[in-house]
Amino acid sequence: MPALLAISLFVLAGCGTETEGERLAMPKPLTVEGESNLALWQGAWIAALITGAVVWGLIFYAVWHYRRRSDDEVPIQTRYNLPLEIFYTIFPIIMVIVLFDHTIKTQDILLADADSAVDNTVYVVGQQWSWTFNYPDSEVTGEDGQPVTTNIYEFGTADYVPTLVLPVDQTTRFELRSPDVIHDFGVPGFLMKMDVVPGHPNRFQATPKVEGTQFKGACFELCGAYHARMIFYVDIVSESEYQEYLQAQYDKGYHSPEPLCGGGYASTQAGLGLEGENDEDYEGACQQ
Repeated sequence: MPALLAISLFVLAGCGTETEGERLAMPKPLTVEGESNLALWQGAWIAALITGAVVWGLIFYAVWHYRRRSDDEVPIQTRYNLPLEIFYTIFPIIMVIVLFDHTIKTQDILLADADSAVDNTVYVVGQQWSWTFNYPDSEVTGEDGQPVTTNIYEFGTADYVPTLVLPVDQTTRFELRSPDVIHDFGVPGFLMKMDVVPGHPNRFQATPKVEGTQFKGACFELCGAYHARMIFYVDIVSESEYQEYLQAQYDKGYHSPEPLCGGGYASTQAGLGLEGENDEDYEGACQQ
């Protein structure tokens, strides 16, 4: 069975690009942190394939070496080998410890410490059934030509797919919030996703390493009737293009004193607003 699974994996990987075989069907990492996750994935598969080959080799060896050689011969049905039994007990424990150690190291890279230095922060709000992306403390030029520090936002609606814009080679922390139900924020190219839980702020960080547009993201948690609408795009641009985007959003009027975190418009698919009877609670939750 492990051999059949391995063959199937490589055959399916061959349906994509040439490098998908090397990545064992994993998406191409768009971030520095994603490289660590890819290395963990590849290492786990290599260990699994080696283990499977050894186990199958021992099985076939035992089947052949201790087979019945004549009709009147009955092979020994039980055999005691203390060193071999100790090996079978200790070696799997060592494998689990090594895999656990690499998993923890990768997790630390992906999540990082909440106080670690980052270049940008984006408040990501998942709501039924779209996304709002807040860029707090953005420095733009006001209508009077003077510098202004404010929150820039982009929101999706039932007929508009929002775009998350990120600067390349800069570390961005995603602060995840929800005003209604559990969602899940993820971008396949990041090799990372995380639940967006009401009342429980989550966060992770990513450092995009390549420029490009229209990378796809989505909600990976069934969150209601229109869950399939919760898609978004990711544009990774240069620092100058990123600043131009923030300025353009400000000029369109998409700015507010604080990040928008739901409220009166959360269930209307019309985006997020500052008006509504519960908005004060949701605005506070954005800063938790």
